[in-house]
Amino acid sequence: MSKRTQSIRSMFAGRGEGELSADNKPSLPRVTAGAVRSLKETFTDVERDYQALREQLSNGAIVVELDPTLVDPSPFTDRIQDQDESSFEELKRSIAERGQEIPILVRPHPSLPGRYQSAYGHRRVRAVRDLGVQVKAYVRPLTDEDLVVSQGIENSAREDLSFIERALFALRLEGAGFQRTVVQSALTIDRAEASKLIAVAKAIPADLVAAIGRAPKVGRGRWQSLAELLQDAVLVERARELIARPDFRTQSTGERFDTIYGLHKTPAPLAPATQEQTVRSRDGTELATLVRSKRIVRLQIDRQRNEAFADFVLRKLPDLYDLYTQERSVDE
Repeated sequence: MSKRTQSIRSMFAGRGEGELSADNKPSLPRVTAGAVRSLKETFTDVERDYQALREQLSNGAIVVELDPTLVDPSPFTDRIQDQDESSFEELKRSIAERGQEIPILVRPHPSLPGRYQSAYGHRRVRAVRDLGVQVKAYVRPLTDEDLVVSQGIENSAREDLSFIERALFALRLEGAGFQRTVVQSALTIDRAEASKLIAVAKAIPADLVAAIGRAPKVGRGRWQSLAELLQDAVLVERARELIARPDFRTQSTGERFDTIYGLHKTPAPLAPATQEQTVRSRDGTELATLVRSKRIVRLQIDRQRNEAFADFVLRKLPDLYDLYTQERSVDE
């Protein structure tokens, strides 16, 4: 038994039930000065250890387990939602078999007490939530700037974001009011690279980027080329018609990029041929020709044969339109 343990025990050891003092009250045990010092030292050590533990927890140096349903994603999205769930299912299987090997990083939610926001590890949160287990996390008090820099550096270290995801992340940070230096720190890039990323993200319509997806094998050069091609409004319209087709969604993300990128090499389909319809009187006399194209309908009257009728139709058009609107209102 150690000297400290003996000292503490001796402080609380009684003299026995029968021993009374002169005033008929149980006398208190005598405590030596050395025992008191030992007790103080013991309490001081405990308090010091407890304080150190509190500091480690508050600084996020210790991994804790959290309910994943209390963890919200970062408000500054840096990923395009996976259309292919196979990689996520693989992550889930890995955690189910070996446990969560890498903790996530979260901060206390700035406006919802008891909740958290993740700086990185969004897919791990989703996986453990599906598995019904706790998520391992570091909890640190992060400002918005700390948050985006942490998630950017973590993704950069793993080379986990595709070029277009990095471009969108940079654009979202700038749109949220962060200085360009923060964008550079978050993505570990210089000012020139940040400008290129943001320029590409601005040039390509968001609906087309979402339809293409992450395209992890497509680098900066081809995305920049696509951004230049899509300055043509006609090409943008053709791309939107393309992504609406059911077979487009069955392609991989890389194939979807190639399909849209290849539009400039494919001639635009010819406009549908115009349709002509001859308008006749009840006795069969030709009055006019109605020409329909994709964008307009034209009524043609032969001036040499019936110019007076053309003038009459022109005068009567306002009355005809009034009659049309009256009938339409009745039908509705």
